[in-house]
Amino acid sequence: MTHVRSELAAAIPGMMRNIDQIRNIGIVAHIHHGKTTLSDNLLAAAGMISNELAGKQLYLNFDEQEQARLLTINNADVTIVHEYEKQNYLINLIDTPGHVDFGGDVTRAMRAVDGAIVVVCAVEGVMAQTETVLRQALREKVKPVLFINKVDRAIKELKLTPESLQSRFGAIISEVNELIRRMAPEEFIDEWSVDPRDGSVAFGSGYENWAISVPYMQRTGVKFPDIIEYVSTGRQKEIAQKAKINDVIFDMVVRHLPSPAIAQKYRIPNIWRGDPESPVGRAMAATAADGPTTFMVTDITMDPNAGEIATGRLFSGRLTKGMELTVAGTKIKNRVQHVSLYMGPERLMVEEATAGNIAAVIGLSDAFAGTTMSTDPTIVPFEEIRHVSEPVVTVAIEPKHMGDLPKLIEVMRKVGKEDASLKVEINQETGEHLMSGMGELHLEITQYRIINDYKVEIVASKPIVVYRETVRQPGGPFEGKSPNKHNRFFFEVERLPDAIIQALKDGEIPQGKSFKDMKALVTRMEQLGIARDEGRGLVAVDNTNMLFDVTKGIQNLNETMDLIVDAFKEAMARGPLANERVYGLKVRLVDAKLHEDSIHRGPAQTIPASRSGIYGAMVLGDRMLLEPIQKVTINVPQEVLAGSTRQLQSRRGEIMDMTNVGDLQTVVAKVPVAEMFGFASDIRSAAAGKVLWATESMGFEPVPRELQPKVVSEIRQRRGLKPEPYDAAYYSG
Repeated sequence: MTHVRSELAAAIPGMMRNIDQIRNIGIVAHIHHGKTTLSDNLLAAAGMISNELAGKQLYLNFDEQEQARLLTINNADVTIVHEYEKQNYLINLIDTPGHVDFGGDVTRAMRAVDGAIVVVCAVEGVMAQTETVLRQALREKVKPVLFINKVDRAIKELKLTPESLQSRFGAIISEVNELIRRMAPEEFIDEWSVDPRDGSVAFGSGYENWAISVPYMQRTGVKFPDIIEYVSTGRQKEIAQKAKINDVIFDMVVRHLPSPAIAQKYRIPNIWRGDPESPVGRAMAATAADGPTTFMVTDITMDPNAGEIATGRLFSGRLTKGMELTVAGTKIKNRVQHVSLYMGPERLMVEEATAGNIAAVIGLSDAFAGTTMSTDPTIVPFEEIRHVSEPVVTVAIEPKHMGDLPKLIEVMRKVGKEDASLKVEINQETGEHLMSGMGELHLEITQYRIINDYKVEIVASKPIVVYRETVRQPGGPFEGKSPNKHNRFFFEVERLPDAIIQALKDGEIPQGKSFKDMKALVTRMEQLGIARDEGRGLVAVDNTNMLFDVTKGIQNLNETMDLIVDAFKEAMARGPLANERVYGLKVRLVDAKLHEDSIHRGPAQTIPASRSGIYGAMVLGDRMLLEPIQKVTINVPQEVLAGSTRQLQSRRGEIMDMTNVGDLQTVVAKVPVAEMFGFASDIRSAAAGKVLWATESMGFEPVPRELQPKVVSEIRQRRGLKPEPYDAAYYSG
């Protein structure tokens, strides 16, 4: 471990116990809006890097690929001490990625923090990913403040007057507040709206090391016309002395973002469904250091020297070397070997971490991102971290040298654990090793790490799009017969209402087959479009699919229901059209005829019969393929607009919106992910390099009818199946 400044190291342990003087914050933004540059300036305040390098060093982009690509790939944690009104505050800061492919890191970071600095570029304004990261923060009840960055560019490039500059700021603030009004928890809509008058909005240039806010202007006498004068005449170093970015931003953080003592009172009921009156419930609400230890792991990193490091939020109790923690929901115990704080690429060892802090722990080998660790073995785990998008692109990986196969399997398990947004599937039977990610870049960087960090030479297939299956219309009832012909199951299927699908994605409707408050769940489903009588028959939830039992008085059905659920899960994992996952399907068991002797209705009879019944009903419902869609936003000058829009349209893109600020055109389109391969180089060529672009997941939409047979045939042949899918007769037994 490298050296951390000694006076900082000496001050921190004592400050960690004073929760009123702690702020846990994240920096979130659209890609290239200046998060990491801003972080540099905030680190300069702690004396961790020189003021001359602040804004240029990109200290928190310490990964080799981050430096090469000039973008943040991983969350980076750092602890800073800031003095405000003659009192020291401990600020645990997480710099998060802005690229859509790494949005999972933002989601996980929001579980660890209580406040977020939302960075918006003064030239580009609110962009697609700004909305996404703000939604991720507000869903976790993380309070935002706003920093409008790159103001110097708005002055120099857009040539804005003081009046037009303030008008542009007003438009950005209004747009951010509109998003907050739309997405914030109801009780915080007014309280969490940002307002320049109270100092919850700041303006400045991360690159040039200056910032301003209304309270700071009132205190120092520096005004907006002065700022324009300094920037226009190339005297930004002078502003950086008069309006220090560190003071302005950190003062805003301390004044407007909550301490753990305040935040945990309203955040715990939102992210934990246990008994609030239990000892652990009361300890977390009170941020009690003397209560049971509850540690939520939000990130796993692999250190070549120290091994696996679990970073997360300590909601109650304390972490000390040698203590034993249980993985919630299991009997597995891990022993804490070391406790430390991340200081960017360095770590500072501490004797203990107390409630309200973000800590890094060595020794939690059974933890994954999202795991709850506690000294209370009976604790209810924290709510699952729900990601905004899901993996939509897959590559097949194999070792270049077959002798490396065991090592590759181990490495793929490690990268899957390190990156919770990555889905790793190792099929021992077929020998296939599949890796699914958020996009081309996500998979490209993971492959680079396997080759360079883990030293395994690999061969990867071309990226393959992940599709989904559903039905166009209601199908069934369809009879599924057991192999012995003694049991029959009748199923109907149809699309779930969109509101129900969204509630499933948001975690409003729990997964699995045991539902705590069934009465409340039935009422909520009725509000979202499922009739009360049908809702009472809910048996199981699998991703975005639901199984209902609407039969009446069938003898022995209860004994068989677990097997029917197993068949339902199998059918939802591999649909009857192309063996892709099923999406947004309501499955209804409407009738059943069972053999009276249980020996004749075991797994070998019930599972195939139920699966065939569901598949047959889907065939009758006109199976269809859904493809992932992305919202693509490009910013280009007027002279290269035509070539850029042609690029979108040639990829089955549908232009949704076009706006302009000065000579800069913003085009918003929706494009199928299958058509986005190679887009980065093609759009740069079309726009002569003068382009900024970003993507955002828009979920799944039907593959056009004329393309579906070809796509289905290609998927089936790739999976080793006959090109034509089976008809209903095949499933009738």
